[in-house]
Amino acid sequence: MTDQELVREAYLEAKKGYDAGGLPIGSVLVDAKGKIIARGRNQRVQTGDPTAHAEVVCLRNAGRRRDWPELTLVSSLSPCIMCAGTTLLYRIPRVIVGENKNFLGAEDLFAARGVKLAVLQDRDCIALMERFVREKPDLWNEDIGL
Repeated sequence: MTDQELVREAYLEAKKGYDAGGLPIGSVLVDAKGKIIARGRNQRVQTGDPTAHAEVVCLRNAGRRRDWPELTLVSSLSPCIMCAGTTLLYRIPRVIVGENKNFLGAEDLFAARGVKLAVLQDRDCIALMERFVREKPDLWNEDIGL
């Protein structure tokens, strides 16, 4: 799958989260052959778990593995410092981001640790997050700690 196709899959997870009343952030984890091995979406609202960010949920769904350094994490939105830290902990070497216009995450941390980062500025990812921030600013501010 291309990077754009992978971001589309993360976007579809984000849309499911939005449709369920949660934050529209989605993630997929991809193996070295380009196969999606796990999916996740932000579940903070649905579960009441403040750590249930899309990327963390996706990595939880991947289960125990030994091939982390061969995987790619894809997120519809730039990962926050918690999600970036989890990515670094498991030595995931590549991250693809749908967009960082609505939120600039911990991309500097990825750069400092040598993680390959691609930011696609996907129009659908941008539009969905803009819509959510406009509709539910209090929930967005809660999620990013404001």
